Amino acid sequence: MARLPASADHRLVEAVRWAPEQEARRVSDDILLSAGTSNSYLVTTPGGDVVVNTGTPYQGARHRERYETLLGRPLDVRAIVLTQSHPDHMGGWAAFAGPGVETIASAAYPDGRLDRTLLKEFFLPRSRRIVGGLNPSPEHLRTWFRGTDEAEVTTFVRDRHAFELGGRRVELYATPGGETIDSLVVWLPHERALFTGNLMGALYGALPHLYTPRGDRQRSARWFLRDMELLLSLGPELLITGHGEPIRGAERIRADLTKVRDAVAYIHDETIAGMNAGTDLFTLMATIALPPELEPESGRGPVRWYVRAIWEEHAGWFRHESTTELYDVPPRAVWPELAELAGGPAALAARAQAHVDAGRPVHALHLVEIALAADPGDRPARTAQVAALELLLARTGGDHYDEMTWLESELALARAALEEPS
Repeated sequence: MARLPASADHRLVEAVRWAPEQEARRVSDDILLSAGTSNSYLVTTPGGDVVVNTGTPYQGARHRERYETLLGRPLDVRAIVLTQSHPDHMGGWAAFAGPGVETIASAAYPDGRLDRTLLKEFFLPRSRRIVGGLNPSPEHLRTWFRGTDEAEVTTFVRDRHAFELGGRRVELYATPGGETIDSLVVWLPHERALFTGNLMGALYGALPHLYTPRGDRQRSARWFLRDMELLLSLGPELLITGHGEPIRGAERIRADLTKVRDAVAYIHDETIAGMNAGTDLFTLMATIALPPELEPESGRGPVRWYVRAIWEEHAGWFRHESTTELYDVPPRAVWPELAELAGGPAALAARAQAHVDAGRPVHALHLVEIALAADPGDRPARTAQVAALELLLARTGGDHYDEMTWLESELALARAALEEPS
């Protein structure tokens, strides 16, 4: 039996990937949950129903069926709230929409969807390498970038918006600092229930997704900190996220949110202090670490990614380290010449393997890339590449899903190249 990749055991897989059919269930008397790749929720009132997120394009109709089975009646949908523009949260919109149904989303929602439509062919292969394992088939992954069956939003929220239905007040707040720039949270004051979607990422207790290696717009750490202050000020007793189980208890929720806020604030403040002190980006990435009391749950990426995201949020792509950063000739343009000057790919491969043996896998990969630019079929270079990637994968400790899946995909390509005939 083939060995499963390390990422298959990560808690993101259980929280996010497509799951077998299961019935809807009650979170409270008036809040229902239907689980899927992302969760859909239904809020019932005497004046009609409110849907919070609709799941993927292929799961929307099943969410509706499950709600109706549990309630024993047809839905009376009056409003649909989309907490973000990612297709696993809004793709099933058509299953709940109809005449007179209000659809509410962030004012930034059209830009979020346009990114996915304009760049779907760009993002699709990148996403396969990071989140492909969370979907049951390549076709299901393609629906994450589908440009058809778009939600027809009728109400856009720029800052905050509220409405009443059946005597129930529903408040919506734009929270652009989280996983998407078009994030909304939903607050039910009567129940003291807060729907956060993926504002704090797909994994509760982990660091938020300020950037993803599959590619996305940069998010703002400062905006995220502002959003967390909003959440804390509401004082929720029930926290309902985009994936996973609801969190109960005001004391626990406050402690959890405070820890995430403080962790992001610590990384932000240390990065800004280092920038002002003249420390270079890579030194900050290597040296900034969270104190033990702020260590998060396993998530999508290591602290060094957040350092870089914060640096580039404030300073952009030009680091003032080399004039060549300003021009369209990448370093790889001269790698074949460097390989020749170094004595050929074999010499580089030997030095790369020495770096691996000394516990310096990233140093090794720098040399491997130069060697392979000169000769993509060089077996010693590929062997050193495999060894370096295996060491990096082991060092993730099973904590960082996106890093793990990238390394696994690179390992698969490197091993396949080794198996090719010489």
